Amino acid sequence: MWVAHIPVISARTEVDHDQLGGLLLLLGASAFVGMQVCGRLIDRRGSRPVTIGAALLLSAVIITPVLAVDALTLAAALVAFGFANGCLDVSMNAQAVVVERAYRRPIMSSFHGFFSAGSLVGSGVVAATLWADVGVILTVACAAMTGVGVVAWSARGLAGREVGTDASARGVDVADTASTKWWRTVDRRRLVLLAVVAFALMLAEGTAYDWSALHVVETFGSAEAVGAIAFGAFSATMTVARFVIDPVVGSVGPVAVVRYGGLLGAAGILIAVLSPVPALAIVGWGVFGLGLAGLIPQIFTAAGNLSGESSGRTISAVVGCGYLGMLAGPAVVGFISSRTSLNTGLLAAVVALVLAVALAPVVRPQGTRVPTPRGHLGEGARSSDAT
Repeated sequence: MWVAHIPVISARTEVDHDQLGGLLLLLGASAFVGMQVCGRLIDRRGSRPVTIGAALLLSAVIITPVLAVDALTLAAALVAFGFANGCLDVSMNAQAVVVERAYRRPIMSSFHGFFSAGSLVGSGVVAATLWADVGVILTVACAAMTGVGVVAWSARGLAGREVGTDASARGVDVADTASTKWWRTVDRRRLVLLAVVAFALMLAEGTAYDWSALHVVETFGSAEAVGAIAFGAFSATMTVARFVIDPVVGSVGPVAVVRYGGLLGAAGILIAVLSPVPALAIVGWGVFGLGLAGLIPQIFTAAGNLSGESSGRTISAVVGCGYLGMLAGPAVVGFISSRTSLNTGLLAAVVALVLAVALAPVVRPQGTRVPTPRGHLGEGARSSDAT
């Protein structure tokens, strides 16, 4: 709803490109703060209530950007929107880790597949309503009500905290645990490496969001509609692959998925950069999406399983660093391309993926989980890690 409506909102609030760039950074900073706040709440209360609260908050504030009338009110709206989005990003991934443990097999990529599908459906709805001249406020208000309805429908089925495997089972007050230096309960070296890989992977992913369409248009002098096909190819291959990659993870393990997926993604960028014709460049962006599809889910699963006591804050730290990479990617490419060429700037994504490939072993499952009775989705429940 927000991204697809940016041109409309920019025109209504009369913000120029420079102001919009600053507002987007403000949104990102607010989301990062929300992630860190929610990590602590998750460790205190569990991911279920935080996920419900964050989803309701996001549904409520999604309408505020389209109600903004100038740069100042838009800034306030984006602070609220970014904070709610950051809270939900961490809490729903923490909830997904809990459910994945109970399933005893990899399912994280499928969750992210629904995220990608939501992006495609949302942009399609916006395109259709703008074409039909439906009011922007009405469109976003309906999306907000849909969000509230989804929360009401799904809240009862979310996984709750189970006593018996976390700090409370050992007679430790959860609030006291949350107030301690949480990083002492985790493998800090792995945490840092996971954060680095998340930054690199989401830097590469952010490159596609902001530069894929422009790359085809500027490099080949193609029409903007052709450029849009490049981003569509990236989004489509990523979405489809995420729904089918979980069995691959279960078969070959997350390390191989990150390693070979990263290499495939790097090959896709190189195809796009070296292509002599726009059609092959579009194929390259599609290959790029195919390679990246299963990588971020493995990072989030590994982060969520670093610690049973502070998984909320480990996820918030890793997701937060990844989000910073998502913001940095387009800026890095823009900085390099302004001094050389866009094709050269896009090589930053190749460097990021090579780094992720080199650090792929950090996602290898560690330790042994306690099997969970099938059908019980307790928040503290553990199951055997897929290797």
